[in-house]
Amino acid sequence: MSISLERFGDRWSLLIIRDLMVRGYRTFKEFQESGEGIATNVLTERLRKLQEAGILTAEINQSDMRRVNYRLTEKGIDLAPVMLELLIWAARHEETAAPCVLIDNMEQNRSAVLAEVRRRWSEHDPTPFLPPFNSRNRTSKPRSNS
Repeated sequence: MSISLERFGDRWSLLIIRDLMVRGYRTFKEFQESGEGIATNVLTERLRKLQEAGILTAEINQSDMRRVNYRLTEKGIDLAPVMLELLIWAARHEETAAPCVLIDNMEQNRSAVLAEVRRRWSEHDPTPFLPPFNSRNRTSKPRSNS
């Protein structure tokens, strides 16, 4: 547990991994404009740390050589089950912006969800897995566990 938290256990790192994995974000600008309010210097540092940990890579964008695209490594995509469980846990116990029906579907179809996330990663498919919803506007209530 200690090693895992050391590599990716802060809020910003987890949000970057989430955005790469399910929102299809690839660029510094997309992370910065995600609505989470991350400072530029913090984003730069977290991207560097995640690269050094082997969780993501930075690749030069072939259509614009001044741009860098970030991508999860295999080590990074292997965090998908952890991220899915964190998302389900939060929706079950806290108020979140995630639509309940979406979370219920993900909870009932864990294997299919993980297979689709991995397929999109392996095929370099940037299509967002989750629809956009405002993470600042927490409207859904915690769901009961029954």
